[in-house]
Amino acid sequence: MSFLPQYIHIIKPKLKHIYLTFDEEGNLIIKSPHISQERIEKLLLKKASWIQKARAKYQLKKGKSLNFQKENKLYFLGKSYPLHLIHYKKKYTKLTFDGTMFTLYYETYNEALFQKHINTFYKKEASTYIPPIVREWAKNMHLRYNKISFRKTKRQWGSCSMENNLNFNTMMMKLPPEVIQYIVIHELAHIVHKHHQKSFWKLVQKYLPSYKQQIKELKNFIP
Repeated sequence: MSFLPQYIHIIKPKLKHIYLTFDEEGNLIIKSPHISQERIEKLLLKKASWIQKARAKYQLKKGKSLNFQKENKLYFLGKSYPLHLIHYKKKYTKLTFDGTMFTLYYETYNEALFQKHINTFYKKEASTYIPPIVREWAKNMHLRYNKISFRKTKRQWGSCSMENNLNFNTMMMKLPPEVIQYIVIHELAHIVHKHHQKSFWKLVQKYLPSYKQQIKELKNFIP
């Protein structure tokens, strides 16, 4: 007897095909137009081997969503540090980092609030750490950007608008410095080339010959 994996089914009538993906928490997501339950079950049986391998690969990813009921670690500049939760009597929550570990002090257990403090930490660090790198590489590449902004996104690490506004994912602070550098150069290259064609990658390679290595490392992380 075969047991079907658990999944979340998202119906999008405009879709023409069925797509299998995993969300940031490792849940199997099926996106499709209206289809029968029988068709879903047949697909899951057919793709059982792929699902198992993809899920195992996901488990090795770095920077996944936290489960505060278990031991956790936070990534910062490519290195992992333990996250300790400590209950205390003061009526506020705070997150500290001493260079060896993160400590989250709380009076009331609130996972949403815990995550908010972690997000705030990454955003604060990103707004300090990344702009000087952007300025340095913009100067090296003889390029001018409009402005820099930061926000937490689930998939994109960075973007460059048609107006040459640069946006960076605050979760970039999980990444090693050399990978952050790659993302910066990547987005600056979009000032010249608004696409990913050969000329774009040629420009990236001009300033970062090891960019393929950085892309490979980037794939080990989840925003």
